[in-house]
Amino acid sequence: MKIWGVNFLLYCLLLFPSCDDKQEKLLVSGCGWKQVSILDKASGKIEWTHPLQPGEDCNDIELTTEGNILYAYTTGARLINRQQEVLWDFKADEKEELYTATQLTDGKYLLALCGHPSRIIELSADGKPIYELTFDTSIADIHSQFRQIVKTPENTYLIPLMGRGEVIEMSRQGEVLKRIPCGGTPFSVQILTNGNWLVSCGDGHKLEELNPRTGQSDHTVQSGQLEGDPLLFVAEAIRYPNGNTLISNWNGHTNDKTQPLLLEIDSLNYTVWELPHNPEIVNISTVYSFFE
Repeated sequence: MKIWGVNFLLYCLLLFPSCDDKQEKLLVSGCGWKQVSILDKASGKIEWTHPLQPGEDCNDIELTTEGNILYAYTTGARLINRQQEVLWDFKADEKEELYTATQLTDGKYLLALCGHPSRIIELSADGKPIYELTFDTSIADIHSQFRQIVKTPENTYLIPLMGRGEVIEMSRQGEVLKRIPCGGTPFSVQILTNGNWLVSCGDGHKLEELNPRTGQSDHTVQSGQLEGDPLLFVAEAIRYPNGNTLISNWNGHTNDKTQPLLLEIDSLNYTVWELPHNPEIVNISTVYSFFE
């Protein structure tokens, strides 16, 4: 079931009734696509673009509370405004790869770098390092360590370990508090309102909703459960307030480039919206939804 045109507008009103006449926009980028863009979700059209330099692969992007754009680009993380001005630019060390860049609830920033050792760094509101945690993932290949790390309300870190097929929770002292297997190559994790962790499982072609209290999966969405839209590499996924899930369907590990770049599914695994294949976009591995 796909929703287009007038039906799509009605769907938006049901999904976000408090947004008045604002339209949903998607801030997107992807490993292998050399730009950051803002799309109008209803039309799929590109409305704003920021070019990336050769070698800059973006796997984490978001709009900050100030309206700026924060993104990771393999060798660093950068904060820019809509006028393309650089507000700060953090550089990774040699033999490190930086894939996590996110704003914390207090206005500071969190970065995470794959390496030996791996590092979690928190920055002040003006982009200055104020805290650092080093840790060992036990994964030799730094490219296979992790992508998107998040900080919990309990002041711990959730780390989806790609090369181990599991999500760990780590204290600020580097102690592993939980270790929950999910399979695949986990890319991102979102803490849901019920306390569960929504994990996108990369080349496992699935989503898992992990229950940190039981250490088990409460819900799985596998590729074969969707009608007509196979899950490729499941990159960043977002759970909407109404229970729908927006999925980055990254195509970098397949020869089939005709599949939708983004999928939105409901709780019954029906596709309610998709961003079709578009040669201008290439692929998407990170997405951030906002209204304006």
